Amino acid sequence: MKDPIVIGRRSVGTGQPTYIVAEISANHRQKFEEAVKLVRAAKDVGADAVKVQTFTPDTITLRSDREDFRVGGGTLWDGRTLYDLYEETHMPWEWQPKLKAVATDLGMDFFSSPFDSTAVEFLEKIGVPAYKVASFEIVDIPLIERIARTGKPLILSTGMATKEEIGEAVDAARGAGADQIALLKCNSGYPAPPEEMNLRTMVDMRETFRLPIGLSDHTLGMEVSEAAVSLGACIIEKHFTLSRSVPGPDSAFSLEPSEFRALVQAIRVVEKSLGTVRYGVSPAERKSLPFRRSLFVVRDVTEGEVFTPDNVRSIRPGTGLHPRELKKILGRKAAKDIARGTPLSTELID
Repeated sequence: MKDPIVIGRRSVGTGQPTYIVAEISANHRQKFEEAVKLVRAAKDVGADAVKVQTFTPDTITLRSDREDFRVGGGTLWDGRTLYDLYEETHMPWEWQPKLKAVATDLGMDFFSSPFDSTAVEFLEKIGVPAYKVASFEIVDIPLIERIARTGKPLILSTGMATKEEIGEAVDAARGAGADQIALLKCNSGYPAPPEEMNLRTMVDMRETFRLPIGLSDHTLGMEVSEAAVSLGACIIEKHFTLSRSVPGPDSAFSLEPSEFRALVQAIRVVEKSLGTVRYGVSPAERKSLPFRRSLFVVRDVTEGEVFTPDNVRSIRPGTGLHPRELKKILGRKAAKDIARGTPLSTELID
């Protein structure tokens, strides 16, 4: 297992605190001040990193009204052209070094999903600590190889990908020099139905590819992310908005600050509850030990009287002999008179 990877000053992997990423995506609404507020809010709610997307309409698609370039199929964006959608959603590149500086000052990592080689070159100049490949780009092997050649940690999102496609992407990244790779389970529905998340696939990915795993979560709630952490996710990425009441391409499946804070808090509780493999009495359980069952005399018994199921039983509390001794005691005789409610001990048995 290649585990953990290191992003900035954080070790990310099994046994480490979950690395929680706030995805800004298009929730900046083309306002720089809104983007700054999102970065600051991400810090306030406990995110470890903020992630953006580095593309322009011209680097990701073509300006065209042809049917191939028009969104359909029951999405949130049906009827729009790809160029029009990406023109609205892209983050101006000149913002990104400024936003990175804000995040760095706050003690957070700032990185991006690049969508072509010019974006990688730009992000290298501003010194991002890691890269993420979006699910739709996992089939873009030349892009993955270009990112891998930077030597930075590489997070691959796997929405829609077959096992073979994931393997091809991982092999390409390794072949181009990447030695810190993580995989994110993802469903590329917007929003994603919880019943289609199939989180056990995430566990299989870890066993198959021997890499740290996590979740890019497009469901509407928080429960799926919490469940993923319980199954071993060491990275959680969620879309983040200041308010869903303001319409935007991504706002419908993004968490507001109060929700994101609750998610972070829940994940930290889940982490504590996972603990280690441990049997026996925990410190918190010690005071409960007296309330286990043990053997008691439940009717007055005279000296020489035979112990039977009518006068000896396993009951609470746990101050008598262990219940496993019952079969050995039945048929034996009392060494003295014993009052009802007395815990049975060896000296009371003839």
